[in-house]
Amino acid sequence: VQLVESGGGLVQAGGALRRSCTGSVSTFSIYTMGWYRQAPGKQRELVATISTGGRSTNYADSVKGRFTISGDNAKNTIYLQMNSLKPEDTAVYYCKAGGISDYWGQGTQVTVSS
Repeated sequence: VQLVESGGGLVQAGGALRRSCTGSVSTFSIYTMGWYRQAPGKQRELVATISTGGRSTNYADSVKGRFTISGDNAKNTIYLQMNSLKPEDTAVYYCKAGGISDYWGQGTQVTVSS
């Protein structure tokens, strides 16, 4: 399973970005998909997850009401819409396909300037 991420970059506080993660196989219908992030000097943390087929979602308290995870089974792609971004959201963001084995995307830097 390969996961290819896109989106991200530099944005001012209060702005928005959308991340995408496309799988080489029907990852969205097979795996629990998620977004994680790792800030400098900190452990990688969960941001949001979406269950197989998108039946349920889960968010870290720090992003609830600002971030939305979604998926498109036909495109083997999940998305992370990030609104009202804050400087503390600055991190490298990774997507993950979780199951018997875990697969990770390459990670992309998101920087929110104040």
